[in-house]
Amino acid sequence: MIELAIVTGSTRPGRNNEAVAKWVLDIAKQRSDARVELLDIASFNLPLLDEPIPPSMGQYQHEHTKKWAAAVDRFDAYVFVTPEYNHGISGALKNAIDYLYKEWNNKAAGFVGYGSAGGARAIEHLRGVMSELQVAHVRNTVMLSLFTDFEQFRTFKPAAHQAQAVNAVLDQVVAWAGAMKTLRK
Repeated sequence: MIELAIVTGSTRPGRNNEAVAKWVLDIAKQRSDARVELLDIASFNLPLLDEPIPPSMGQYQHEHTKKWAAAVDRFDAYVFVTPEYNHGISGALKNAIDYLYKEWNNKAAGFVGYGSAGGARAIEHLRGVMSELQVAHVRNTVMLSLFTDFEQFRTFKPAAHQAQAVNAVLDQVVAWAGAMKTLRK
């Protein structure tokens, strides 16, 4: 059974991110090929990266880093739900990702983005970051438009076809996560 985390990509007060992440979580929970949990970066209260030793060394000194590392490490795969801020991912998401290294290695990831351009540029930004962390990211993506999948840019009401797009991402992520498990043994 694949252990899958739906990772929030924003800590902003009043964020749209939580509604989108919970929607993805609800769709993922209907599947029988993965155990799914929400991994909300806001609940970890990570300050701007404050570890004195590079994450690749795995020598974490702060309790918040150790808790974050333990949470991330137990999953085989991730679906990142990312807003697009200024053509990229949020600073909070980048910071959370940058805290760790080996906990991400040889796992799989998929992306759900949202923004005026469907979060496409944030997703592309995440692809480069994930590649550096040795995370296999899948081709399928979900791109939600602030114009058509939100009412007045605030209330999340995804178009019906978007649930099918989420399942296409999950199909690939679960398959790839199974393959990546062999690399971690």
